[in-house]
Amino acid sequence: MATILRDWSYQYQWVYDSFARLAALSVGGERRFRQLALEGVPIAPETTILDLCCGSGQTTQFLVERSRHVTGLDASPLSLKRAYKNVPQADYVEAFAEAMPFSDNQFDVVHTSVALHEMEPQQLQQILKEVHRVLRSGGYFTLVDFHKPTNPLFVPGLALFLLLFETETAWALIRTDLAAQLEATGFQLVKQTLHAGGSLQVIQVKKLP
Repeated sequence: MATILRDWSYQYQWVYDSFARLAALSVGGERRFRQLALEGVPIAPETTILDLCCGSGQTTQFLVERSRHVTGLDASPLSLKRAYKNVPQADYVEAFAEAMPFSDNQFDVVHTSVALHEMEPQQLQQILKEVHRVLRSGGYFTLVDFHKPTNPLFVPGLALFLLLFETETAWALIRTDLAAQLEATGFQLVKQTLHAGGSLQVIQVKKLP
């Protein structure tokens, strides 16, 4: 069943978006959800931002409201086509997150929204190294993704969502101490907060000088 719904969600964006909007209600709606990991991060019109694994531009649309220099990266040509249609103010690059075609120290902020759970463990580690490479010293890496619920009431909802739309990599991520992995990669933890009964985690880290 998960494979069928995953295929539908890629072919028909509204399928995934409908479920995502329902899930976002637990943190105050989609607009807040998409900007949750950016709260408190200094962003000005000249800030260079990378929307990593940008998908169809769901978060990119909020990033371009704050900066004139937003780049979206995704490995899916279909997603990038949708992103350009939805948010033409940003630049877009088709590439894999573990091998980004950017120079060292290029971005002030790298952000990713519910994408890391798609990655195999070794792939995830390489992505974190790439993010560290393309960030400037003192730059922020911000993310929101799944987390093992701390409130048992949220366990059935998250489990159902993962069963319908995700694969074993999502289950692996909720068993991973992502903050510790980021620190081991060379980042300094700024903030880690849990939302929706602990089923979502927001992490902000900085690249040390």
